[in-house]
Amino acid sequence: MENICEWYKCKNKGKYKAPIEKDNSKRFKWLCKEHIATFNKQWDYFANMTQNEIENFLKSDATWHRPTQKFGSLDNFFSMLWSNALDDKFKIFYEKENSNANIRSNLSTKDREAFKTMGLKLSDNWVTIQKQFKSLVKKFHPDRNSGNRVYEDKLKKITMAYSHLRSIFRTNKI
Repeated sequence: MENICEWYKCKNKGKYKAPIEKDNSKRFKWLCKEHIATFNKQWDYFANMTQNEIENFLKSDATWHRPTQKFGSLDNFFSMLWSNALDDKFKIFYEKENSNANIRSNLSTKDREAFKTMGLKLSDNWVTIQKQFKSLVKKFHPDRNSGNRVYEDKLKKITMAYSHLRSIFRTNKI
């Protein structure tokens, strides 16, 4: 089915969509090539908007009109890990100095890989692991490295390794 141009008294084929409203809704009208060109020349998205509304729209447009979150927001993956990572209210990860006397011969490959990813020795205790994690987060944080994806990926691997080590310390596997 062909559409007819919806311009006043036009009988040409309407092949081009023109919005009826500014709200990005699904409502549009069909126009021919000649009238879509005229429509586009006349179209002013910011018509009837105040200067403040225009500025707010342009700021929001930089993030595709979606809310942004600070690195420390509650919904942020790293923030959730960070807020829980170093807080040991119940002394779950508390270790006595001699608890690492055996060099953890019962560690799995994944456990050993987590120590390696964080640059730790197998004999390191939980306090050392926490300090190393904090140091690595500061070093590889995206804000410190101009958002470089390589550092972001490295930080994700470190965070996952830390989470894994935390889980094995929490379950007293080591």
